Amino acid sequence: MSTTTAEKHEFQAEIRQLLDIVIHSLYTDHEIFVRELISNAADASEKLKFLQTSGAEIFQPDAAPKISVSTDEQAKTITFTDSGLGMTHGELIDNLGTIAHSGSKAFLEQIKAKQSDTHLIGQFGVGFYSAFMVAEKVTVFSRSHQPGEHGWIWTSDGRTGYEIEPAGELDRGTKIVLHLRDTEFAQAQTVESIIKRYSNFVPFPIELNGVVVNTVQALWTKNKSEVSDADYEEFYKYIGHDTEAPLFRLHFNADAPLSIRTLVFVPGKNLELLTMSRGEPEVNLYCRKVLIQQRAKGLMPEWLRFLRGVVDSEDLPLNISRETMQDSALMRKLNEVLTKRVLKWLDEEAKADPEKYDRFFREHGHCLKEGVANDYTHREAIAKLLRFESSHTEAGKTTSLTDYVSRMPAEQTEIYYLLAPSREAAEASPYFEVFREKKFEVLFLTHPHDEFVMDHMRTFDSKRLIAAEKADLKLEKESTGLSEDDARALAEFIKESLAERVGEVRASKRLVGSPAVVIEGDSHITTSMRRVMKMMQQREGQELPASKPDLEINPDHAMIVRLEAIRKTDAALAKDVAEQVFDNALVAAGLLEDPRAMLQRLNGLLEKLLAKDGPAAG
Repeated sequence: MSTTTAEKHEFQAEIRQLLDIVIHSLYTDHEIFVRELISNAADASEKLKFLQTSGAEIFQPDAAPKISVSTDEQAKTITFTDSGLGMTHGELIDNLGTIAHSGSKAFLEQIKAKQSDTHLIGQFGVGFYSAFMVAEKVTVFSRSHQPGEHGWIWTSDGRTGYEIEPAGELDRGTKIVLHLRDTEFAQAQTVESIIKRYSNFVPFPIELNGVVVNTVQALWTKNKSEVSDADYEEFYKYIGHDTEAPLFRLHFNADAPLSIRTLVFVPGKNLELLTMSRGEPEVNLYCRKVLIQQRAKGLMPEWLRFLRGVVDSEDLPLNISRETMQDSALMRKLNEVLTKRVLKWLDEEAKADPEKYDRFFREHGHCLKEGVANDYTHREAIAKLLRFESSHTEAGKTTSLTDYVSRMPAEQTEIYYLLAPSREAAEASPYFEVFREKKFEVLFLTHPHDEFVMDHMRTFDSKRLIAAEKADLKLEKESTGLSEDDARALAEFIKESLAERVGEVRASKRLVGSPAVVIEGDSHITTSMRRVMKMMQQREGQELPASKPDLEINPDHAMIVRLEAIRKTDAALAKDVAEQVFDNALVAAGLLEDPRAMLQRLNGLLEKLLAKDGPAAG
């Protein structure tokens, strides 16, 4: 540079402070400078397009808008070139050399005042200064779009000041050359990765060393009528890092209460089920097609973490680095708007194609169940999306809670559910017998955590959700077995025989084919819930206090009738049988902790039976 024609300018004190903040503490990742300089180039190109449409006279009007990036590892440089607005001599000083135009003085004042909630720098043009995080010198060549202007060169080391001198003939736009401290960002492969991560959807071609690298279109900015299914599928495979087509997609725009453009997909498979590990959010947050936050946390509730795609909002107030959201209230509003829209969409998909929705629920239903347990605000809406097998459906088919309620007979006032390892186990359960007789539908829950989901939900459509064993249902029928007095006497005998192992013992009004059933004594806990709690606490090295379940006996069952008869003639044998009946009921409920005593007793009973009815061992 010729020292005779160069104007020397010192940075204002505030600019020096700003540079120090940018270089040393503002950005988490130094690679962000690529995004910032490309974003500035895109802004300059957008403004030029607006001027062209307004009829303003433009220098080199036929030059197509584009952004070029070139790297030179040997020279340790990276260069950003655009054909946008360009800058005059005065604009170079205003935009790059003083603080008044950029609004950065306000930022510095906020920093000094330690007002952490006012880091609003999205509107302050300080992204340019991020170049000095990686460059020991920056040279800017610029030619304004205004006819009759000349080109200029702006140079600075980012420490004390800058120089400006005439550049002679230049094309319209701006070229920024960064003389790097090392070669990391002079490597084409590194820069390409950064561009594709942050700036892939900038609405202008971005060439890297002469090759366009942003080839994927920002489909969320288009009208749905302009996008084909093939385009959507290709975009999903890119954004979702998947090789298969998605199950569902949601593409919508909204202007109120927030400006939002959204394109999200539901994958065909949920990797959480394969890896047994919790997934991360897969929806990226953009502002005007520029990536703000990859896998944005807080953008949607965690129970929607199976979604993959893009949310773009022009209403985002950003901090100076564009890396964190400033306005948490606005982020919550964005979360609320998106959550309601997604819930409505999933409900629409469920009605439109129940079979396809069942496939979705098999893969992602556990996330919705998590939402029912944790998201009180949207609990009822999420609950409508749950699906379960029931005694009404065929094996392998499911029903919604809404459909369950629509089938309830007038005399049924509660929604019943039964937790079991499988449908077959549920249908064979003694707890199901009274419902089969009364023809009341029961939901079959086969996942251990389902009961906790029901416990959190408590009601649906103003109807209580009740575990089958806690239902206050009785069969009205003539007794064919023990009289009330004999049943009461046998119950007292069994209670005495089992001592501290059992709570109450009583004749049952719910059993049909089973001799006995255990009922958890605590009104808030079921036998299945206690089983799950015990498994969880054992994993954590804790012991669950021993339970004393109640026992209900079926006075019409042949085994119980015979037990009462034996009680009067052989009390010792009757006591062993009573204990075996109780242990059998514990086994059916999944609550027998140590089977050794039961097996020893059972062997003894078999030995007595064989000794009585068979030949003696000789």
